[in-house]
Amino acid sequence: MNTNSYPLLPLRDTVAFPKQKILLYFGRNKSIKAIEYAIEENSSVILATQRDPKENNPTLNDLYETAVLSKILKVFNLTDGSLKVLFQPERKVKIVNLIDKDFLKGEIINVNDEILKESNKEIEALVRDIIKNFQLLPKLDTKINLEEVIEIISNKNPINLCYGVCSKLRSKTEDKIKILESEDVIEKLNLTLALLLTEIEILEIEEKIKKDVKEKYVKSQKEYYLNQKLNAIQNELGQKEQKDNELTELENRLKDLNLSKEAREKVNSDLKKLKMMHPMSAEAAILRTYLEWIADLPWNVFTEDEKDLKKVEEVLNLNHYGLEKIKERILEYIAIKYLSNSNNSPILCFVGPPGVGKTSLGKSIADALKRNFVRISLGGVRDEAEIRGHRRTYIGALPGKIIQGMKKAKSSNPVFLLDEVDKISSDYRGDPASALLEVLDPEQNNTFNDHYLALDYDLSNVFFITTANSINTIPAPLLDRMEIIHLDGYTDFEKKEISKIYLIPTLMKETGLKDKINLNFSENSIFKMIREYTKEAGVRNLKREFEKIMRKIAKEYILNEKGKLTTVKITEKNINKYLGSPKFRYNEIFDEDKIGVANGLAWTETGGDVLQVEVVVMSGSGNLDITGKLGEIMRESVKAAMSYVRARADILELVNDFYKKIDIHVHVPEGAIPKDGPSAGVTIAASLISALTNIPIKKDIAMTGEITLRGDILPVGGLKQKLLAAKRSGIKKVILPEKNLKDLEEIQEIILQGLEIIPVKKMDEVIVEALKISEPYKQHLIQELSSYKNLQTLRQIKRENYFPSKIQTH
Repeated sequence: MNTNSYPLLPLRDTVAFPKQKILLYFGRNKSIKAIEYAIEENSSVILATQRDPKENNPTLNDLYETAVLSKILKVFNLTDGSLKVLFQPERKVKIVNLIDKDFLKGEIINVNDEILKESNKEIEALVRDIIKNFQLLPKLDTKINLEEVIEIISNKNPINLCYGVCSKLRSKTEDKIKILESEDVIEKLNLTLALLLTEIEILEIEEKIKKDVKEKYVKSQKEYYLNQKLNAIQNELGQKEQKDNELTELENRLKDLNLSKEAREKVNSDLKKLKMMHPMSAEAAILRTYLEWIADLPWNVFTEDEKDLKKVEEVLNLNHYGLEKIKERILEYIAIKYLSNSNNSPILCFVGPPGVGKTSLGKSIADALKRNFVRISLGGVRDEAEIRGHRRTYIGALPGKIIQGMKKAKSSNPVFLLDEVDKISSDYRGDPASALLEVLDPEQNNTFNDHYLALDYDLSNVFFITTANSINTIPAPLLDRMEIIHLDGYTDFEKKEISKIYLIPTLMKETGLKDKINLNFSENSIFKMIREYTKEAGVRNLKREFEKIMRKIAKEYILNEKGKLTTVKITEKNINKYLGSPKFRYNEIFDEDKIGVANGLAWTETGGDVLQVEVVVMSGSGNLDITGKLGEIMRESVKAAMSYVRARADILELVNDFYKKIDIHVHVPEGAIPKDGPSAGVTIAASLISALTNIPIKKDIAMTGEITLRGDILPVGGLKQKLLAAKRSGIKKVILPEKNLKDLEEIQEIILQGLEIIPVKKMDEVIVEALKISEPYKQHLIQELSSYKNLQTLRQIKRENYFPSKIQTH
């Protein structure tokens, strides 16, 4: 195979054909050097078409292998350093190698087009059709003159006719290359005819469009004249320049947005309308506000996430003490989000009492991920338009809280906190919770449609977090889209550490005392503030108590001439000076065992508490009184406990109709506080048995559990808070439902230390453990209660599985 090498000029979106003169422009440095070399050496050049016109340094694979060898007829030097060159293409060649040095040089072999020796009717028919249709082009395209057409159709060689026609068409590069590459005459003619007919059809459509536009323009002459007149009036009033400046600024802002096709069409249409309106008209003001809202939103603007999970963990640990399992779940959530690069993860919902750090935890997540943070409160929202926005037909219409939040966020992937999602309500204005379904559903929120915008907005990249005090009031469909993470509150030890690490240093800085006074809090003083001046699961009120102390110290510092007061030590003894008398007291155990009084463990929104249940038996006629502002569930527990006692009358050595000759009064102190829940059933039953048998209940034991009519004890919730309350009140033993044993593994060791846990399955066991009965009677009861002996054996076998070594067991 004989090859020759020539300078090579790559062409963008242009195909050169043999025998067809072509004028081209060159600006690339290598192309200019190749032309200079060809002129100096009197050499031909290879005109090769690029596959990708955007490629600046094409290789052999970036060029179509079929090219044209051409002579240079004339070169024009342009003022910007580029060249304009007129070529006379000679013949078709094939590129077999490319040499890239100062300029491109191609090694080629010749490719001869088929030479016709005999007449062919099919070829003649195709040639005739091409000539006939090609003659129509000058009428449709003013860039093609009649002389050029006559010169091309006078060519008797069908192959050159194809090349001449193709050189005048505005067809795609790849379509023209196919004709150049084809080595069959009939195929060339068919391809050329197809391109020619397509070109004619396109030109006819363009002509029709021009005609329609012209007609519309003529019809709108009156409107155009009136607008021009209005512009002249505005110029006289000085309004035109101001309007133009405002519109130009708004138009530039809208142009810079990365909008979807639908949004771009809507914006362009409304912007055009705005330009035609009087700037002082009400409609113009509404339309301008709407476009400004679109311009202010972050359309596809993203912040870069922190990819180092260790750094994320460091930030979470820096901002929050404790909450280890919560942090671990957040890190797992973020890790999956990184690995899958998916937005179909469940929405996190932090549930817990006030002040435990739900909102600040969301802010910490944003800081850890280096995302923008935005928070909206849903408390009291009852209008669907608060979420979806008002339609622009209403006066004063605005987007909903979601779109307003995105405007504040200034990015399309913020951490978006929906606070107090459990306090949404609904009325005749719609159901906001249902509107939130679209926001929080990963399958739908990529096309969230706000009524005001009337455009699809993508929320799929937003990291949504919700908070609630209770899941009971969250609508079920909304709850189904969220993953619940419970924040149960802090232990006294955790509150103390939070005070030392976060609250005290922060408040010292905020109050200006940091560099002026050496303020020390003893550990006992902090514990006293926690236990006697606050009663909460979080640290919000504790922070207020610290603020109160620091305000008084700041006052003392100023009154002491700013320099004499240098050190202040807050102790358990002098804290009353700053905070006054203690506000709260926790129920403490009795000094002696009492009849008819049992210590129950209760869960409240502010943590756990010890609740005494009192029962008094009097002569009467079988009445059962229940007082203490008890809810319906606790009243049912009293009745269930009473039925259990009656069923066990023979074992408890009570006469069968004992209840007919007495009145029983069940009371839970602190009657002003509403109480409800099933977990007091065991406590109520123990108090009843104690009062009826005249046997006291041990003073240092507390209990919790739900009771059934048959005496089975069912598991309860809030175990951590209840054990905290027991420990705080000096309780030594706690009776728990056996089915709650697995929950002890989730509780910190510091809470369990010093507590003796007694797991029970039947109320019969509680009688033996809680009542202070004599040993003979105890043995009698144990013999009667066969299930108790069986459970003792079972508990002994499974003790190691149920309890870590750190827990004392009975």
